[in-house]
Amino acid sequence: MTLSKQRLYSIVTDNCLSPSQKRNYLAAEAEASLPYPDLSIDAKLAKDEGIICDLFEGHAPYKPRYVLPDYGKFLKQGSEYLELSHAEDFDDAINMLTILYHHVPSVTSIPVYLGQLDEILLPYASSLSEEQIYKKLKHFWIMLDRTLPDAFMHANIGPSDNIICRTILRIDAELKQVAPNLTFMYDPHTTPQELLRIATDNICQCSKPHIANTPVHEDVFGKGRFGIVSCYNVLPLAGGANTLARINLKKVAEKADNFTHFIDKVLPEYCDNLFELIDTRCTFLHEKSGFFKQSFLIEEGLIEESRFSPMFGIVGMAEAVNTLLSKQNSAEQYGHSESANQLGYQISAKLAQVVESHEVKYGLNKRALLHAQGGIDLDHGVTPGVRIPYGSEPDPVTYIQATSGHHPYYLSGISDILTIDETVKSNPQAMYDLCLGAFHMGFREFTANVESNDLMRVTGYMVKRSELAEFKEKGSRMNTTVFASGAADNLSVLDRKPRVISGETSPKFQIKSSEALSNEVRES
Repeated sequence: MTLSKQRLYSIVTDNCLSPSQKRNYLAAEAEASLPYPDLSIDAKLAKDEGIICDLFEGHAPYKPRYVLPDYGKFLKQGSEYLELSHAEDFDDAINMLTILYHHVPSVTSIPVYLGQLDEILLPYASSLSEEQIYKKLKHFWIMLDRTLPDAFMHANIGPSDNIICRTILRIDAELKQVAPNLTFMYDPHTTPQELLRIATDNICQCSKPHIANTPVHEDVFGKGRFGIVSCYNVLPLAGGANTLARINLKKVAEKADNFTHFIDKVLPEYCDNLFELIDTRCTFLHEKSGFFKQSFLIEEGLIEESRFSPMFGIVGMAEAVNTLLSKQNSAEQYGHSESANQLGYQISAKLAQVVESHEVKYGLNKRALLHAQGGIDLDHGVTPGVRIPYGSEPDPVTYIQATSGHHPYYLSGISDILTIDETVKSNPQAMYDLCLGAFHMGFREFTANVESNDLMRVTGYMVKRSELAEFKEKGSRMNTTVFASGAADNLSVLDRKPRVISGETSPKFQIKSSEALSNEVRES
């Protein structure tokens, strides 16, 4: 039996995979058997060495990695392709969304974006009581987890205070499901202090939601013109990401003689290799796959080709900084030394300058979007994005102070996670204060795990500790648990240090009230 046939046979006989999971793996093997788009010798070598990576999107991409349809438009106009008229009431809206989700592609074949749910559902809820809304949304939430079992699936709510937003937060805390992932949009102009407090209390109970610093993202994409998907990827609404490719900064640093050589020569050269990979893959998708000519999502105006951008991802910032410091005989460490942290900020600034100055063939305004990527299960000895290495994290306040300087540069998001000791459950105000403090320091988003919760984030998506412990013997109905299992083995994510929130009154970390932050925004 040939190696490829052995691989296929091992998939169909794997007792830990469901039939649908086996189908997905078999399809991935078929994609991997196709010829790869042409690359230069240098770019191919960089890819073979793992310095640049296409994140296993397939050798001949026939669908974008992430798609963010305009679901509000869909509910208002209906769909000729799906033979659906416009929604007239709440039941219509829920039913129509359920149908469309099964036709929205992604790298996982399950939709990564479910929409700004409170905004699009609220117009259809006026005739319903609070209890009716609760019952319908709870059934909807359960359906999503059971029929689309993928932790990359992501819903958005907020920043306004409304019955849909509050009900989803209530249901999410009650059910404690892996899917969907959830982001609460926070805006000091419009979000009441009480509503933000409900969201941060939810984190204490189920490690969800992410909380987004909405005004920061609106500065990039415009008001109401973006969505947050998958682990934590901020992308244009009615568009998405045609591809996500990344560069391993640790491996780049290992090629450099010193910091100057790294920043002036080695890093730009490998960035050029990554741009070549991006353009080659996007050219195939846009010009040969037929997706942007055949999809009803395009024909009915739910997405636009011009609103797709490639994501320029990075991993291994911590190891890159530490490697470069060791080359100058310094024992200082990323996340624990101001000079080491400043070195990291310089690298992020250089990456942002390179990405902003480089024109891509297919992208929003002909540009890629810089992203601090959450890692993959096959990574060894490299920390995701700009995170501080697992097991060496300082207290949360020091962590935020150390990493906040990176946030201005990563326009499509930073996948980062604070791990908080379970004692925060007896003092949930501390989580609220930590979130506001992080936003005051410039964080684009705030995400935390609470150590004692069954729900936890691995590289960025949700899993259950209980399922992770049983996966190798029993498998899991959630497609993403397999990645979490690999990450636990290879990335040492379970070695994260749960830290007690401390130092909130430090003069370097001035936590301000929601009212004070709102006033600051108005004055600016």
